[in-house]
Amino acid sequence: MLNVNNISMQFGGRFLFDNVSISVGENDRIGFIGRNGAGKSTMLKLIYGLESPESGSISMPNGYKLGYLPQEIKNDSTKSVYEETESALDDLKQLEMDIEKYSKELEERTDYETDSYMRVIEKLTEASELYHLSGGQTMEAEIEKVLTGLGFEKSDFTRGMNEFSGGWQMRVELAKILLKQNDCVMLDEPTNHLDIESIRWLEVFLKNYKGSVLIVSHDSRFLDFITNRTIEFSLGKVYDLPYPYSRFINERAGQKELQLAAYNNQQKQIAQQERFIERFKAKASFSSRTQSKVKQLEKIDLIEVEEEDTSKMRFTFPEPPRSSRLIFDTKGLSKKYDEKLILNNIDFSLERGEKICFVGKNGEGKSTLSKVLAGILDFDGELTLGTNLSLGYYAQHQAEMLDPDATVFDIVDRAATGEIRKKIRSLLGAFLFSGSAVDKKVRVLSGGEKSRLSICKLLLQPINIMILDEPTNHFDMISKEVLKNALLDYKGALIIVSHDRDFLQGLTTKTVEFKKGKIKEYIGDINEFLAQQQIDSLDSIG
Repeated sequence: MLNVNNISMQFGGRFLFDNVSISVGENDRIGFIGRNGAGKSTMLKLIYGLESPESGSISMPNGYKLGYLPQEIKNDSTKSVYEETESALDDLKQLEMDIEKYSKELEERTDYETDSYMRVIEKLTEASELYHLSGGQTMEAEIEKVLTGLGFEKSDFTRGMNEFSGGWQMRVELAKILLKQNDCVMLDEPTNHLDIESIRWLEVFLKNYKGSVLIVSHDSRFLDFITNRTIEFSLGKVYDLPYPYSRFINERAGQKELQLAAYNNQQKQIAQQERFIERFKAKASFSSRTQSKVKQLEKIDLIEVEEEDTSKMRFTFPEPPRSSRLIFDTKGLSKKYDEKLILNNIDFSLERGEKICFVGKNGEGKSTLSKVLAGILDFDGELTLGTNLSLGYYAQHQAEMLDPDATVFDIVDRAATGEIRKKIRSLLGAFLFSGSAVDKKVRVLSGGEKSRLSICKLLLQPINIMILDEPTNHFDMISKEVLKNALLDYKGALIIVSHDRDFLQGLTTKTVEFKKGKIKEYIGDINEFLAQQQIDSLDSIG
């Protein structure tokens, strides 16, 4: 069993963890949730030994093996995809070489009755048993299964790691962790770089994993499928319940009501004490009673509650200008990168007010078509644009283009025009920037905060066509709900590239699948698309 024992740690003058304890059982499937900055990722780093607490300890049995996938990695490997993945099984490869060495030695020796000959037999037997117990016989099949499940084609296996983007390199790192048969795997936002097909494969793999699993994720559907326990990080404390995410949220809602009632009651008592002290502090006859009240106040263990859930806030964005009925229309559109054909003879159209989702494996052309439509990439074929178009485009790199020396308030203030200027703080509150957070410099913001700010800035403009490429990566649950509510109210046309099934549910009316250079359109949202995929899969088997 893995134990986190009374951990305390401060960051920026506040407790990130205040005497926190967590125990992880042999087959636990635990989801770590909480607002950005609450300490979820830091807890994984502490357990893995990358950071040290100010007090407390972390204990685990001797020989206990941990696998850890951070949110970002830097891989400079010159190996092929298969070789890099296989390196996770160096222990098995060494056993394989030992077996070959002992077998060869026995073939060459004739001193069958000697003790040294018997010792070689013992070593061969021991290595063979360990090799079989560790799955050595199926090693190659397992590597292929995991890489294929995570979206690699067999033709990718021999390609160099340096040929792949950071997201695909993260998949190789994930494959290595899944293959190592660790006692506990810790995954920090593992779905950020995966497409829907790979996420569904990973769900099944982790559900059946022989070991414990700790997951930091803002994908509620992913957590609901895998986990049997949820730990929320909030204000230096943890709330641990034996339920998957959705049931946890329902149970915690009741706890939060009681906590808020206790907080309000305590605040009333404090206010009464303070009024008494203020009223009688100058009167000598009340001196001892006043001092007694002061000491009582000092001893109170203050109840803390998180700020109100701003996901309930709604914001009305500027009415978009009316465009022509037709927004985009492509005929025979193609796009190559060097010699690789990404989009092959695509016919696609978008009409005023339509909301469409692009889905498919990474690298199949979703972002490429988005950039073509946004006017960022050149192409072959025809693209007809409607009239009176006002386009807004967001991709992850957009967040890095914000002025690093500006404050959160400055960024929005510069973009706001007209009546919206009077509502800047309300808008920032809806995107989870409240209080002193609006005065933060962009350079100190987290990736998720920069993404929220970029989208907030984008939505200030009266645009009638919006293209969003993976807008929810690094968003927490509350932020995603705010954005989804805003997009549901949005009156313009929308194209969204996303793998977040819960976020997409009910948001779009058409789903476009990208596969092998082609597209296929499905009427309905992501759930209807996935249901149709299930039917198509069963039909192909039949």
